[in-house]
Amino acid sequence: MDVNQQLLFLFSALGGFNALFLSIYFAIKPKQSNYFLSALLFVIGVRIIKSVFLYFNPGLSEVFIQIGLSACVLIGPFLFLYLNSQITKVTNKRWMIHILPFVIIMILLGIMYPYWEHRKVWSYYIVKIIYTQWLIYVVYSGIQLKEIVKKLFSSKAKLQDTEIWLLSVLIGVAIILIGYSIGAYTSYIVGALTFSFVFFLLLLLVVFNRKKNTAFFEDHKKYNNKKINDQEATQISETLMQIMATKKLYKNPNLKLLDVANELNVTSHYLSQFLNDNFGKSFALFINEYRIKEAKQLIKDQESYTIEAIGYESGFNSKSTFFTTFKKITGLTPANYKAKTS
Repeated sequence: MDVNQQLLFLFSALGGFNALFLSIYFAIKPKQSNYFLSALLFVIGVRIIKSVFLYFNPGLSEVFIQIGLSACVLIGPFLFLYLNSQITKVTNKRWMIHILPFVIIMILLGIMYPYWEHRKVWSYYIVKIIYTQWLIYVVYSGIQLKEIVKKLFSSKAKLQDTEIWLLSVLIGVAIILIGYSIGAYTSYIVGALTFSFVFFLLLLLVVFNRKKNTAFFEDHKKYNNKKINDQEATQISETLMQIMATKKLYKNPNLKLLDVANELNVTSHYLSQFLNDNFGKSFALFINEYRIKEAKQLIKDQESYTIEAIGYESGFNSKSTFFTTFKKITGLTPANYKAKTS
């Protein structure tokens, strides 16, 4: 290889290896959501290293080529699982549904149509299907960040550090997908793109960890030890009550902790801590109490409404959840409450 090729090889290979090293870093973090990010970076690293070494060494083992191509099928699912866990602050209990079927399919394809015997099948069909699946997950992941994207193009709202991080992860993975999709000759360029992507994540990681108000890489117990002072708590409480009264956010059945935190311009962890320290409630209980209060008012004012309709109007996404929550908070079923107040 001449000097130019050596430099291309160096920066391209660094992209893959940096992704692997960063995946190890997140693997040792205690939060499960970081395992999704670790896995995402790992499969990206495997895919990049395969492409780079194949480009500069065409005689590379075809088994490794098949492994590298198969790794692509997990990039989209791990991207979605990571972003979803960060937005909802809850680990998807059905995360294996996004992983196991694709792993089984790739193993079966590898056995029935090994790459070294069916190159054309892989090149013309399987790889295209994998990239399509990857694209679907990128779009699906983007939908998860739609509120953050709105803030990005809004002059009134300011992006928080966590939101910048999540957008960076999504955009970086999307750029890598585009790099692979526009042509086979870009394989080594994608390695360089990955190097830039991972380097940017490392830079954000350093900057955010040095900020005192950034909590998304910190352990929750350490964060909860920092008591919110009385003046801040009073201000947040007044603003929160005003927002809930005027905007009635609780009527949104898909309302998340991050949605309310964005309205207050605080982090999700900050709001969660505030609710626990000052109200002694979880976010779910706090919102459900507003919904039940709304339901009780509707029962009195809207005699023509069915009980089920009142539940949906109050912000519940199912009849059973409404009935269970109503009885848990009031001690009565909605029907009993209506009969008692009539």
